[in-house]
Amino acid sequence: MADRPRTDAATSARLSKQRRRDTGPELALRRELHRRGLRYFVDRAPLKGLRRRADVVFPRRRVAVYVDGCFWHSCPVHATSPRNNARWWADKLAANVVRDRDTDSRLDAAGWTVVRVWEHEAARDAADKVTRALDEDGSAPPEN
Repeated sequence: MADRPRTDAATSARLSKQRRRDTGPELALRRELHRRGLRYFVDRAPLKGLRRRADVVFPRRRVAVYVDGCFWHSCPVHATSPRNNARWWADKLAANVVRDRDTDSRLDAAGWTVVRVWEHEAARDAADKVTRALDEDGSAPPEN
């Protein structure tokens, strides 16, 4: 990927406000999981040595949940392409997708189940996916 291009002040200010954790969709999912009696860890690396953090982790069940933003992870429905510095952004977003697939592969190889949900998914639907993954595992009692 090329060197980071200069950004104008407005773009820089907007991007500086992007949260790494505790986004609205993450909080909604966590509230729904908690309502269902599930307990979990937040913003945690599922594997030692893997410098990638999952949004929600059930370590005993080996389930890692990622709430992917439509822009940052190139949602097939809602992704947009910035016009300024278009080539740099295209490379950056493509690298994010490649890193996501690599993370999934590494966790799968280590015996983890990865659940990915889009930020636009309803919290109930996302929690249903997580619950199904936990039910399919069946190797340990619930984490509460």
